[in-house]
Amino acid sequence: MGFNSLFRAAFALLLVGLIACVTVSVAEARAGSGFSSGSRGSFTYMPPLSTPTAPFAAQPMQRSFAPTAPSPSYGQPAYGGGGMFGGAGGFGTGLLGGFLGAGLIGMMFGHGFGGGLGGGMSFFGLMIQIALLYFAIKFVIGLFVTRINPVGGTMGLMGASIGQPRPAAVPSVRQVTVTPEDFATFEQGLYAIQEAYSREDLHALREMATPEMVSYFAEDLAQNAGHGTVNRVSQVKLLQGDLSEAWGEGSVDYATVAMRFSLIDATYQRGSDRVVGGDPIHPQEVTEIWTFRRDGGGPWMLSAIQQIR
Repeated sequence: MGFNSLFRAAFALLLVGLIACVTVSVAEARAGSGFSSGSRGSFTYMPPLSTPTAPFAAQPMQRSFAPTAPSPSYGQPAYGGGGMFGGAGGFGTGLLGGFLGAGLIGMMFGHGFGGGLGGGMSFFGLMIQIALLYFAIKFVIGLFVTRINPVGGTMGLMGASIGQPRPAAVPSVRQVTVTPEDFATFEQGLYAIQEAYSREDLHALREMATPEMVSYFAEDLAQNAGHGTVNRVSQVKLLQGDLSEAWGEGSVDYATVAMRFSLIDATYQRGSDRVVGGDPIHPQEVTEIWTFRRDGGGPWMLSAIQQIR
């Protein structure tokens, strides 16, 4: 195998790895540690409905006290039969799959654009394929976002919202109205929970989250302590948020909201200022789906955090 062929193969594998990294959830140090954890009542193992803030499917619960009874609908599009792309399957099918299959595999074996030409033209063809791949991904993402069926509105700016549960799946649920005051509570909960987690203040977390979620926070903090590290979160700022769904089961109300926020998230060696993970200077943007519950008209408590695929 010549140099050009080795270069094409190595570059193609690197590109595939980079694309895969986009789809793999990397555990972070913030509250929740990048896991999908908690319970959402009867909808624990069903995907939250898509919103403009979180148009892509949420990851299934990785940690939950809820009885394990995964719904076969998990991972399926939240709206309509056949999905957003008229029945197309998952990643790697349809238009995008064609580019990945014909382009990247062709590059690996020297049959991409200019594969049978000299080194200069082969490299030029490789650049063309990368550009086409970029625009294909951009096109598909844009198509997905523009065709999404929005639910709710922007947190803090919208009026009262009536959540739309799925009575066909769970007949016993009822509709719940989420008010602007509730949205303000959810936003404040985002700030307060991240701050308390950064302080390793389990007492404060017990005032804002269910015992189940507090147990996960305690587990994550204990793991940090065992590694001799401490996580510090600061400058949390909500950028966008909207309602996914709200429903009631008996005397318990649930509200699931998608939130995109920025924060500085860094991990330090315990007892020192040496950074061992994250970025202590530049904020990062995160999109998560948080579910709150209130019992018998009491305060809203965090009951689940889910990551986006």
